[in-house]
Amino acid sequence: MTIPIKPIKPKRISDQVFDQIRELIYRGKLKPGEKLMTERELAQAMNVSRTTIRDAIQRLVAMGLIVQKQGQGTFVKMVDDTLENPLAKAMEAQDASLEDLLEVRMGLECNAAALAAKRADETDITALNQSIAEMEAEVNSGRLGTEADTAFHMAIAYAAKNPLHILIMRNFYDYLFHGIGENLASLYENPDNIQEILRQHKIILSTIKARDPYKAYTAMSEHIKFVLDFFKNKSE
Repeated sequence: MTIPIKPIKPKRISDQVFDQIRELIYRGKLKPGEKLMTERELAQAMNVSRTTIRDAIQRLVAMGLIVQKQGQGTFVKMVDDTLENPLAKAMEAQDASLEDLLEVRMGLECNAAALAAKRADETDITALNQSIAEMEAEVNSGRLGTEADTAFHMAIAYAAKNPLHILIMRNFYDYLFHGIGENLASLYENPDNIQEILRQHKIILSTIKARDPYKAYTAMSEHIKFVLDFFKNKSE
């Protein structure tokens, strides 16, 4: 019997650097607009050469995750213009509404939550716990907590362990929290809404910790439905 086994190839150091920085961006630990350490500082922190850092940085630039500004440094890419986002272009071409976008999120994120309940490791659980703690701290400080909200949902996408899903979700959240931030702000202006969203996040996390895909799917569905209903009622 022939078994299709392939030889194991050692992972290049630059690939490991690339993976680590990309993960920090996807998880929301490095936020849009945030400045990265210099090549020298990154090389020292990761105990690799500056050439290795430069190679990883160039790949991240090519992916559109970071930008290099002459004389200023390297930054996580901001979405200043919604037209840079392919999702924004599609929404504009189809005359799609925020409600349409949220309905698509329903499918994507409910599946992500179910997969996360199966696949999340301890690093993922830690990231989710931190996102909720950050949201509580933001809310208690009188801020909206939207960045921590983004980090929570991106952490779930990452825990689903599907790289394509992560890329799609990043486009959604770039658009949701940066392209149409003013619309979302209305949801967070009511303290009762913020507390309810925080409660829903905690339920979603508890189902993922319990390794219950069905309950995770249901909890995420109820969360997105809450947001969807808010905007439907607002437009009436």
